[in-house]
Formats: sequence, structure tokens, C-alpha cells
Amino acid sequence: MGLKMVVTVKQVPDTHNLSGEAMKPDGTVNRNALPAIFNPEDMNALEEALKLKETVGGTVTAITMGPSKAKDVLKECLFRGADDVILISDRLFAGADTLATSYVLAAAIKKAGEFDLILCGRQAIDGDTAQVGPQIAEKLGINQLTCVSRVMAADENKITVKRTVESGYEIVRSAYPVLITVMGGANIPRSASAKKVMMYKNVDSRVCEASYDEAYLAPDLCDPVEYIKEWNAAAIEADPDRCGLSGSPTKVKKIDSVVLTAREVKQIENSDAGISALVRELVDEHIIG
Repeated sequence: MGLKMVVTVKQVPDTHNLSGEAMKPDGTVNRNALPAIFNPEDMNALEEALKLKETVGGTVTAITMGPSKAKDVLKECLFRGADDVILISDRLFAGADTLATSYVLAAAIKKAGEFDLILCGRQAIDGDTAQVGPQIAEKLGINQLTCVSRVMAADENKITVKRTVESGYEIVRSAYPVLITVMGGANIPRSASAKKVMMYKNVDSRVCEASYDEAYLAPDLCDPVEYIKEWNAAAIEADPDRCGLSGSPTKVKKIDSVVLTAREVKQIENSDAGISALVRELVDEHIIG
């Protein structure tokens, strides 16, 4: 039978291109001001799930919460070998902090059916909190193994991982169900399959209302994906008061735009004498010893 795996993924702003317009006045991220990319460590989590699918067997379902354009990261999951993809999208989810985000994702995972293993990236580059994965595990009442740098062994009954801690590392084993958060150095994500790109490049989403047939929630994963399932708050039976800004106790009080300017510039002559003078100055200023 293999493992039933769920991978949570996120489309994030590319923080290498930050500008003064990166934040809105209300303290939320202005996602339209920055290019959107696949969160790097979520890609590592996806790769780990695909490796387990190849060695242990099973299925991989990718879930993301976001606006319509977040379908792009779900397509990337299909291009690499995911069996099923789900977009959780509703205006009610806007402005969510980690608590509200984990609530919605946990509700969606419950709605998707039984699972053995949930894989998340350790953290997203737009928040760097590393909180969503552990909060999902807490809401689902399951074990969690965080900061996983290597999956050492796995079968249909248990998984053994190496996790990074402040003093070094730990080797930990858990039965299923369990959630793990995967670090960036855990693996090298595979490239998209050209065949799957051609198969899924034009796939679109189909909105699922709460009244849809239950068969819609549990498709035959042996067949190619015909569409990206799109669930709203009603479809996952989410409490509106626990979603988005309403369900987010974290509030941004103040935003300061910091502009770094050079106060003094020195040009070093490209010669042995110039370099020697620079080294002497650094030693005299006790910058190097």
C-alpha cells in the first residue's frame, strides 16, 4: 500500500528583491510588489516525499493556501511527481499569521482524508518563524519531528530521522502519523520532468463548494490529475473567526523602512603596496589580528 503523504507548500515573495514597497500600511506583506517563488525548504520537503514514494511506495498530495496565482507552485509539484494537488483559497484567509494559517491547513488536511506522514519545509523565507509545521501537528494531535536534516530510514510502520539541534544532532524514530519539517540541506530537489510539464502545463483549478460530492475529495490517484482542486472556507468547514486577520493575534505595530547608505568610501590601489596598507590599517583598528 505504501505511505499516504501530504506536503504543505507555499508561494512566497522573493526576499532577494526586497524594496520599500514590500509591506502594506496594515503590516501585511505586499505580495504584488515582489516576484513570487516556490519556498525553498518546501521544495526540499516535496523532494523528501517523492524519494519516500520511490523507496517505500505510496502517494503524495501537495496542499497550499493562497490566492489563485498560488496554483503555480502546485503545478511545480505536479511537474516533479506529486499525485494530487489542492489549493485552499478564500478571501477570508487574507492576512493570516502562523496561527490562522496552521488552522486552515490542518482543516484542509483533515478534509483530504487519512494520512501517514505530513512534510513541511522548516520555515518560509517571508516569515522565518518555523511555526506553521509544529502548529499543524499540534492541531492534528500527532507527533512532530522538526529541523530534519536527513531521513535515515522509513518503512510502512515508522520513520527514522536525523534532526539538527543546538548542541549537534539527534537520531529520532516515530510511528505514524507524524509531521516532519525538512531543512534546506536535507537533499537536492529534482528538476521538473519534461513529460509531466507537457502533461500538466495547462491544468487549471476547479472550485469545490461545501455541497460537492464527497468523491471529489478523494479521487483515484492512479489517474492523471485533470484539475487542481480548489477549496474555500466552507469546503473545509473552517470557522471564519479563526481565519485570516480575524484569527490572527499577531499584529504589526510599526514598520520602519531602513535605508543603508555608505558614509565613507575608500578606493584601494590594486597593487601589493595598496593591499599591504589596507592590511596594516585593519590591524591598527583591531578589525583583524
